[in-house]
Amino acid sequence: MAHHPPSAAVLLLHGGREAGAGPPPFGPLNLPAVRMRPFRRSVRKATLRADVLVRSVRYTCRGWNGPREDPLHDAVRALDDLQREAGDLPVVLVGHSMGARASLRAAGHPLVRAVVGLAPWCPPEDPVAQLVDRDVVLIHSTHDRVTNPRASRALADRARDAGARTCLVTVEGSDHAMLRRAALWHELTTALVTGLLGQSTLPDAVSAALRPPRDADSAHGTVSIDALPRPYAVARTGARS
Repeated sequence: MAHHPPSAAVLLLHGGREAGAGPPPFGPLNLPAVRMRPFRRSVRKATLRADVLVRSVRYTCRGWNGPREDPLHDAVRALDDLQREAGDLPVVLVGHSMGARASLRAAGHPLVRAVVGLAPWCPPEDPVAQLVDRDVVLIHSTHDRVTNPRASRALADRARDAGARTCLVTVEGSDHAMLRRAALWHELTTALVTGLLGQSTLPDAVSAALRPPRDADSAHGTVSIDALPRPYAVARTGARS
């Protein structure tokens, strides 16, 4: 098979801690990174024939560390490195918890087209201007006890008011670690990534939420995962050979 330049890229950012200046542990001891492995495998499998790069962002520190915002700088550095390597290709950021916060904050980078935030950490003071003209889909368990699903809704509303296209998908009966109903998380995330890259069809309800009528209220942008028929997306674009 002929080798082609990448058509797009997906960067995955795992979770972490509020504070922690030391480096993340190595290998299987880094549980937040381990949780993202099934997402990486699923996305890679779905995008392999479309020549999409799938990479994980490496952190210098375990924590966000207040105004240091270490994972944000790691994300921007990874995007800059990707741009130098592959040029101006479209990128979807997929982050969990702290990694979702870093993804949302780094979305102003010129490569970024969309963000998929898994159980995101969304402090009310975080800016949203960088999300203008981006697609932002947040997925949050209604029973999350680590990060607040109401904060995700509030950020989605603020971002939409600022000019982003946003959707919040709620997951009943799951948890912050995405272990309960794990298959739904993996499948939907993969469908969102391929759909946001234009390689498949987004679920109708998500597509409608991202492009609501002008007079729609915030509830219009919220979708239950159980209201989305499986499979979540139907491939439509041809693979390159």
